[in-house]
Amino acid sequence: MTAGYVRCLPGLVRRGVTAGVVALGLAVGAADAAEGPRPSDTAPGTPVSFELALRLAEVRAAELTARSARASGLRSAAMAAGELPDPKLVVGIDNLPIEGADAWNLTRDPMTMQRLGVMQEVPNADKRRARTELAEAATARADAEREVERLRVRREAATAWLVRYYAERRFALLGELERENRLLSETVRAQVAAGRGMPAETVMPRQEALMIAERRDELEREVAMARAQLRRWIGAAAEGPLAGDPPSFGDSLDHLSHKVEQHPEVTVFDPMLRMAQAEVKEAQAMKKPDWGVELAYQRRPQYGDMMSLLFRIDLPVFGDRRQEPQIQARRAELDRLEAEREALVREHAAMVEADLAEYRRLTRAIERQATAGVPLASEKADLMLASYRAGRGELAGLLAARRELIEARLRQVDLQAQRAALGVRLAFAYEAGPR
Repeated sequence: MTAGYVRCLPGLVRRGVTAGVVALGLAVGAADAAEGPRPSDTAPGTPVSFELALRLAEVRAAELTARSARASGLRSAAMAAGELPDPKLVVGIDNLPIEGADAWNLTRDPMTMQRLGVMQEVPNADKRRARTELAEAATARADAEREVERLRVRREAATAWLVRYYAERRFALLGELERENRLLSETVRAQVAAGRGMPAETVMPRQEALMIAERRDELEREVAMARAQLRRWIGAAAEGPLAGDPPSFGDSLDHLSHKVEQHPEVTVFDPMLRMAQAEVKEAQAMKKPDWGVELAYQRRPQYGDMMSLLFRIDLPVFGDRRQEPQIQARRAELDRLEAEREALVREHAAMVEADLAEYRRLTRAIERQATAGVPLASEKADLMLASYRAGRGELAGLLAARRELIEARLRQVDLQAQRAALGVRLAFAYEAGPR
């Protein structure tokens, strides 16, 4: 074993201890993450709040488990990236005659020797350093990709919770309209009985009830689909009722246009660029020679034993045709990644500005619907009902006004759902928490 290899032994020991400490830390972190929500949080029938849905989604996501396993594997592999290759055992016979009277005899010819040795290859220091940097960058990339996946899981779970919440809001609203329609039907029968209406008018509220029933069936389907999508992320807890109100992001979104470069999909490029730079360094290091050493003990049965010490040095003398093209290829890959990162930053900047403009538009539309749209439709329906009861209005006009009121209320819920979904998409892209 060579002196250079012996000098590496303390480093190997230190790295082994470090690996043990890191493994212990990972095990403790994994145990903490595995605990997740308390059992009481996920008991059957437990109300599911927005935040609980996010926590359950993170605990249950197989995608995150896969990403964590990959990052853990790369982190372990990085510990050995810059180490020397394993030494090689050399066993053989030198100068064995194959002709003449001593052919194939191991002891007669004085030059025949039995060899036992060890050989160590030593890549140049720049190459080992570049490989270490490449492995560390690959680990950082895996961690960044896991963060992207974590935010995606949270965003999908949040969206599923919101879709179900607003589907149930629409369903409950339609139940209120059904009750109002039954009261209207009683009013119409009273009008007909008092001689202030035509008998055919008693059919019209029932026809209206059929239309509402069809709408109810559609909303029941939407609620069932929303519950199934939420179950995809949080499991059996999705069977429980929802608790609490949706989050309000408010002013927390206004500063996102200044955080485009912090978008997880953009930050993934940072370790990717480091990997490309390390590959360039590794290709450049190929122009420097590697070397190896072999120490062998040679036994001669009838003569004195011998020892050999051999050094092997690579000769990268054809750099223009071998190493230089590889260096240029790695540099081209680095240029490609830099250009793709810049293109992604511009794309996200445009998307953020467009989404923020849409968010502000939806906010104004919700305010108008709350202050004007629904109140006006409700006032019109009340006036038409009063006119009909007084015998001065037609039932057809009253039913039309009621349909307008239904659509105004449902539109208000739809606008709120659109804004909440857009807020989640924006906020969870940058982990901007709701208020």
